[in-house]
Amino acid sequence: MESFSLLTIITIAFLGSFGHCVGMCGGIVVAYTSSKVNNSWSKQKQSISHLLYSFGRVTSYTILGAIFGLLGSLSTFSKEANGYFLIFVGIIMLLVGISISGQFKFLTLIEHSLSKQSWYKKSFKKLLSDSSLKSFYLLGLLNGLLPCGFVYVFIIMALGTASIFWGALVMFIFGVSTIPALFSLGFFIGLFKQNTYRALFIKIASILVILFSFSTMYKGYLFLS
Repeated sequence: MESFSLLTIITIAFLGSFGHCVGMCGGIVVAYTSSKVNNSWSKQKQSISHLLYSFGRVTSYTILGAIFGLLGSLSTFSKEANGYFLIFVGIIMLLVGISISGQFKFLTLIEHSLSKQSWYKKSFKKLLSDSSLKSFYLLGLLNGLLPCGFVYVFIIMALGTASIFWGALVMFIFGVSTIPALFSLGFFIGLFKQNTYRALFIKIASILVILFSFSTMYKGYLFLS
């Protein structure tokens, strides 16, 4: 992994979280805040509860990154196969980047609603009625497993690292980079409701994903040349 790639991951995840993540997961944050967070709690305890939820998500993402990094390491590819794989990954990223901008509904095609599964509903309902601090972390763990096209971009990156460590690190950095948007959702809800700001963040994130997709395809081309 190159430092530029890590910086790209941070930038895309951070900006994208203010657009795609707030739109997709914002409802969950509002739901657990309304049901689980007591207004009588101190600001410190409320902050800890939100952070525990975020750390739960990050834990799930990191585990997924390690798993896909392992899968990548178990796959033995020739130089030519690596080239075609990177080009394929680049094309997927390009479609996701265009989809994030709202020009193409690719993300909705690859997202399946795990939240409709009975086991998920029961677990979510149980954790939502629990006000212990531990339940915030467990809720984050659970919601970190929700299918999300934006997450898939970074899972593909983790797979491409062919390393448990780097795969886990990619997803860890992605998760941490999304914390500011969801953690501050309650404080800046008025800002997020203004389509101008959200649209700006989404456009920047989509452009970065598209640029990164071309970079990935070029790397694949180099393998083939």
